[in-house]
Amino acid sequence: MPAGSTSATRCGSRTRRAATARAPGGGSGVGRRATPVPAPAAVAGRRRRTACPGARQRCSRRRACSVHVVPRSLRPQAASAVHRCHAVAPRDRTMQPEGLAGREHACNCRVMRIRSITVAAALTLTALVGAPAAQAHRPSPPPASPTPTSYGTGGAVASVDATASRVGRDVLARGGNAADAAVAMAATLGVTEPYSAGIGGGGYFVFYDAKKRRVSTIDGRETAPAGITPDAFIDPATGQPYRFTPELVTSGVAVGVPGTLATWDSALKRFGTRSLARSLAPAIDVAAKGFPVDQTFRSQTLDNKARFAAFPDTAALFLPGGDAPQVGTTFRNPDLARTYAQIARRGPKAFYTGALAREIAATVQAPPKDPASALPAPAGSMTARDLAAYRVRHQAPSKVSYRGHDVYSMAPSSSGGTTVGEALNILENYRLRGGSGTARSLHLFLEASAHAFADRNAYVGDPAFVDVPTRTLLSQRFADSRACVIDPTKAAIRPVAPGALDGTGCGAAARTEKPDTENVSTTHLSVVDKWGNAVAYTLTIEQTGGSGITVPGRGFLLNNELTDFTAVYDEADPNRIEPGKRPRSSMAPTIVVDKGKVKYVLGSPGGATIITTVLQILVNRIDLGMTLPEAVAAPRASSRNAPTTPAEPGFIEAYGAALAPYGQRLVPSGDAFTSAAEIGAAATIEVGRRGTMTAAAEPVRRGGGTGLVVRRQLPR
Repeated sequence: MPAGSTSATRCGSRTRRAATARAPGGGSGVGRRATPVPAPAAVAGRRRRTACPGARQRCSRRRACSVHVVPRSLRPQAASAVHRCHAVAPRDRTMQPEGLAGREHACNCRVMRIRSITVAAALTLTALVGAPAAQAHRPSPPPASPTPTSYGTGGAVASVDATASRVGRDVLARGGNAADAAVAMAATLGVTEPYSAGIGGGGYFVFYDAKKRRVSTIDGRETAPAGITPDAFIDPATGQPYRFTPELVTSGVAVGVPGTLATWDSALKRFGTRSLARSLAPAIDVAAKGFPVDQTFRSQTLDNKARFAAFPDTAALFLPGGDAPQVGTTFRNPDLARTYAQIARRGPKAFYTGALAREIAATVQAPPKDPASALPAPAGSMTARDLAAYRVRHQAPSKVSYRGHDVYSMAPSSSGGTTVGEALNILENYRLRGGSGTARSLHLFLEASAHAFADRNAYVGDPAFVDVPTRTLLSQRFADSRACVIDPTKAAIRPVAPGALDGTGCGAAARTEKPDTENVSTTHLSVVDKWGNAVAYTLTIEQTGGSGITVPGRGFLLNNELTDFTAVYDEADPNRIEPGKRPRSSMAPTIVVDKGKVKYVLGSPGGATIITTVLQILVNRIDLGMTLPEAVAAPRASSRNAPTTPAEPGFIEAYGAALAPYGQRLVPSGDAFTSAAEIGAAATIEVGRRGTMTAAAEPVRRGGGTGLVVRRQLPR
């Protein structure tokens, strides 16, 4: 029987079986059963008869209603004939809904497992969302302002999106743990942040188990299909590489086998207490009912308008009437609601096998392009067999010690953990401080980052295909050998050379660096629950808008993740393209532990700037004395071993003159398919000594994020 299910025959019958569930706290709770909790009626007063609200729920042996998460609009419309009345306690808190606040609960005397909530959804979804996507946009009140920072107890969440953060907070408030909240938030971000994440992409999941005091990771990175060839990115008509943007990005050949859904399933089974169906329910509700469009969503749509218009299914969904949705209108995605409901009903196999897998493969092999479009949209080689063969990887995290803190992140195939870790180890050689020492500290931060990037580019790839010297890159000895080439008073001429892996000498001659093609998209969420478990989860479809290709009738964009491979095949390059290989990533979901307890949880979108964003926030908070909200809001620069360093205008204005004597060459930041010169969009949490939590998201970048706690308090 799945965890969290029950099999009582009927309310009021004499024979009932106890409900079972995983323990909600104390670590993962895997393999544990929880004793059913007595209904509040025992203390709330006498029982009373309450009319059945008209949809589905299960009954515990204490005869109290226990709610299934079924959006009101998805419930059976004529269910009264099969329902009975229930004996429930007055003001019974178990009558309150799971997921989004304000939703009515519903009940059904017949026995159902948690998965069966999606049966009701499937039966009524057509009536709810049968209208074409282009007709699903209607006027709506302006979106609520984000709440970037909250203080309190009971659990905390942070993300770039207010709706997703509210979903996560509600899961925590109703007894779910950090993994449960993270998956529910990620599924919601697939609805509200479709240009940054979704089931058409991949990502990296880092989990801290408070009971075991152990960090585990899930590598859910996309993979190259088995049929890909070394010349996949070469235009056969010219013999030259496709232009990166928009030709290569907007293509089937750029699409990797998605890993996001497999990551959610693995995270819930290994660390969570809820089913995948229950975790998808809030996102189904948001997709079906819609969410208010904000300026960021509209701007990102406009930035991709030409690409989206090339594919009729993408245009029908995201360009209703030929234009981006207006701010304040409601954006609905009925196709995605149906897809989520199908996955909730059948599990991950609905995505990786069967009709949906064949549809994904067909879309990649023959991108459904408008014949009038000038985009070439070269075809990919992905097959349904590639999807069926996909597996996540469970591996040890990267780990370094910085100023007495244990810093955990993702090991390769992501370069995030090794590069952030190496840079921190380099900075361990220096005393960094704010005030009058800020310019020197920032100079050292920029230099450490540049040297760590040189080693990233030289040595990091998919460890299943290349020998990645992870242990060496994370060693203090190697970092010390890199620090010896850094001049505390003068910037090195870039690009700098990678270091010698034996830790000897002070580096070799400089060499030409290959351009980094990762885009500034992606999204991140952070969660800490009341038991001290934590999740840092970064997920992506790569470019803003991914490949621009929507699977017809399915409501989600496919990634362009394979463009993270080096475009021109080089046998000596650790990031060369190969069948089944994961492209190198910069995602750096990070958990910092102090004396066995979570101290910080953080991460960011931003392509290769993810690494520098995470690094800079840690330096700002630990070394420069900023509060966590200040560390997140501070202007950023991203030193990635290029001749110049992209920086936000605020960074140049604040520190440009002070850094000029060091020889730091700053240039305004910006990238393709983005309407703002921003670096990163972090979502962070700090846990104080007394358990008080600070959830700090961006106050401005990407329109501002939302950090929430279960029980709010005033900051001290």
